[in-house]
Amino acid sequence: MISERIKTLISNLKHLPGVYLMHDKNDVIIYVGKAKDLQKRVSQYFLRPQVGKVMKMVQNVEYFETIITANEKEALVLEMNLIQTHYPRYNILLKDGSHYPYIALSKKGDPYLSIKRNDKDKKNYDYFGPYPNSSAAYDLITLLNKIFPIRKCSNLAHQTCLYYHLGTCLAPCVNKIEESVFESIREEIKSFMRGNNQKQIMELKRKMLDASEKQEYEMANEYKKTIQAIEHLNVNQNVEMNDRTDRDIFAFAIREGYLALAVFLYRKGILLGKQVFVVEQFGDPEEEVADLILQFYQKQPTPSEVIINNDIIVELLNDLLDCSVNSISKGKLLELIISAKENANNALDEYFLSARIDDSKLELLEELGKIINIPTPLHIELFDNSHIQGSSPVGAMVAFINGEPAKKFYRKFKIEHEEARDDLKSMEEITYRHYSRLVNEKQKLPNLILVDGGQKQIKVTLKALEAAKADIPVYGLVKNDKHQTRGLIDIDGNIYPIENKAIFFLLTRMQDEVHRFAISFHKEKRGKAMKSSLLDDVPGLGDKGKEKIYRAYQDINLLKEATLEELEQILPKKVANSLYNKLHYGI
Repeated sequence: MISERIKTLISNLKHLPGVYLMHDKNDVIIYVGKAKDLQKRVSQYFLRPQVGKVMKMVQNVEYFETIITANEKEALVLEMNLIQTHYPRYNILLKDGSHYPYIALSKKGDPYLSIKRNDKDKKNYDYFGPYPNSSAAYDLITLLNKIFPIRKCSNLAHQTCLYYHLGTCLAPCVNKIEESVFESIREEIKSFMRGNNQKQIMELKRKMLDASEKQEYEMANEYKKTIQAIEHLNVNQNVEMNDRTDRDIFAFAIREGYLALAVFLYRKGILLGKQVFVVEQFGDPEEEVADLILQFYQKQPTPSEVIINNDIIVELLNDLLDCSVNSISKGKLLELIISAKENANNALDEYFLSARIDDSKLELLEELGKIINIPTPLHIELFDNSHIQGSSPVGAMVAFINGEPAKKFYRKFKIEHEEARDDLKSMEEITYRHYSRLVNEKQKLPNLILVDGGQKQIKVTLKALEAAKADIPVYGLVKNDKHQTRGLIDIDGNIYPIENKAIFFLLTRMQDEVHRFAISFHKEKRGKAMKSSLLDDVPGLGDKGKEKIYRAYQDINLLKEATLEELEQILPKKVANSLYNKLHYGI
């Protein structure tokens, strides 16, 4: 029910751009947002049904206030300032708020390299970057100092140092060097930073062979390490854009209520680095991605071009960023979008695997047992089936004991019944085979079985257990309409929400592990062709499109859970919509 106070405030909303602030009963600001139209944006929070974190936020809103601005861009600046002032609990913030570093090369006198946090002093320095972190910038400076005979000291001394005797410094502290020599070195450094480093590699190889012939093996090894460092740099900059444009390439992935945003930073056509941010998903994915990109550029200068393959996000950003914002459909840039998408998917994998669990696993399992009213489930087993429209069907089971994977208990199953497309029959078959064997061999049974599905999956599993004469609690992992795990469900349809994030991460790890194990077994049988029948007969999806899908979604379960917004990043809109309908509705 909407309170009278909220109803009155809604009636006073204007069709104007601005910022809105949500307050709780303690007058604490819990959310700050911006809107092109305050009336449309704010009223929908209360007049439309909400789910997940948005629903929780709305339930905590006692009242809201608005600040009208001249335009949406002004609203953006105000929104960011208010977020940085109040740090509202429901606003998603990027963790890294620092400016990215630049490498600065002095323009006058003896060449000298340093780290700068902005590129404002262009009169005295040439700038390269920004780099995604200080470590990358410092590593490159260390490499440049090894290659070029430039000053390493921040202040000139009055005597030569070790670098001079090693031949990596001209010692301007005691020697008079012609400005033309300095200028030549500066130009070589600039050329190197543009990716032209074959001259330096050849010279280092000559020095390495010369040192080896003189049996100066330690020196030869140092030259070898420097060559390897340059070649490693070349590998990291594997795609050079001939147009030498400054551009950032974004892609995102969504899973289990979390969003990963990956960005590739290209400057002068050279890849300087990659960065991935993982945050909780809150509300509309396109708006959240747009907000994160805008936050990113609050601290960093905008390039000439931003690329993200999502028309809605492009439209949201076009008027708010001082650069060109585009989506693309072919060529090298599409390959980079797919690569960025792979990085976003991988970041979510790593996040769920390494997310910190503050409580001990035993305490979490004890709390889980209380939630579903069973004794502490110290031994949990999970099942999953994998097939593509009935081809090469397999089943898999993983075991977790005391919250840790117990791989010696993992089992693989080749589905034997004829109706291989029937997941329920497959589940009944593999659970019966597994637990009848355990009962016959008088082995210890688990405390809990988790299936990735609802009441139908639970029903067939309990039927198999009854036939096997095994008494084990069975619960399903239930998802919301966005395919996010929100709790457990029992045979009677009762849902047990999981509010504790640590328990959520523990269950997610278990779920990911059984998916991984099942899909790896399936790959053994069919390899890449495993996806082919699923991707067949999708209008507009040819071999090249399938190859893009193979690259971006190596796990079939990730593909099945992909949102339409994600698919549109790598496929044309109509094709993405057709594939989404086939994946989720079988049409």
